[in-house]
Amino acid sequence: MRTTFEELLEAGAHFGHLKRKWNPAMAPYIFMERNGIHIIDLNKTVVKVEEAAEALKNIVKSGRRVLFVATKKQAKDIVAEKAKEVGMPYITERWAGGMLTNFPTIRKAVKKMSSIDKMMTDGTFDNISKREKLQITRQREKLEKNLGSIADLTRLPSALFVVDVMKEHIAVAEAQRLGIPVFGIVDTNSDPTNIDFVIPANDDATTSITVILNAVIAAIKEGQEERKVEKADENAAAQQEGEEAPAPKERRQRVRKQAEPKAAEKVAEAAPEAKEEAKEEAKEEAAE
Repeated sequence: MRTTFEELLEAGAHFGHLKRKWNPAMAPYIFMERNGIHIIDLNKTVVKVEEAAEALKNIVKSGRRVLFVATKKQAKDIVAEKAKEVGMPYITERWAGGMLTNFPTIRKAVKKMSSIDKMMTDGTFDNISKREKLQITRQREKLEKNLGSIADLTRLPSALFVVDVMKEHIAVAEAQRLGIPVFGIVDTNSDPTNIDFVIPANDDATTSITVILNAVIAAIKEGQEERKVEKADENAAAQQEGEEAPAPKERRQRVRKQAEPKAAEKVAEAAPEAKEEAKEEAKEEAAE
């Protein structure tokens, strides 16, 4: 198992919200109530973390990408750090509406950021006024803040990993609309109905989020390593086949050499028949 009951308990992953704030759909994941606070069943959390980690590993192994989303204060730093470790895109500032459903427009904004960078390096920036420079620099900073972490995301992600599905409900709705699977840390006040891989846990404590993210990131690293090994094996097999297969020119020469004796045999077989036909034609002409 990638995480244990003891680790989650020590991290405080079992603490839910006040009983009056609960969502009834989370009832299957609630162990008990103590002092007006719901306690999450960590045995179920361990199983769900393992399921989610395995699914994410398979997604990454096939060469696809996972977008991490966490804009709440307690989670944004740790999520950014962990996502960078595995080279995955992440959103830790405001979720721009339409980031998935209107992806081409988001890509245009990212390209705008690249064009500003180009202006700065090719000397165009030196030929404009101070005021324009200031406006462009501010625009670049704003784009970097909101979209810098997804600059290398050239197509829609294959999965979304969300911390606090209640806060990131717009991201979840967009993913659901596009059929993108959602992995989410879900607290007792949230609705797990639209989440494909529910991880019931405390989504407010940094320690709880860190323990779950460590398990998920470890699985993603495993997937990346397995993909590298598979690619290396495929390249080695292709190289071996290339060495064994003769070059096109050699192949043509071999085919030509094999064809020449057969052609000669056919000519030799056809020669007597041609002679007899000529004799018969000569006889017919003489008779006439």
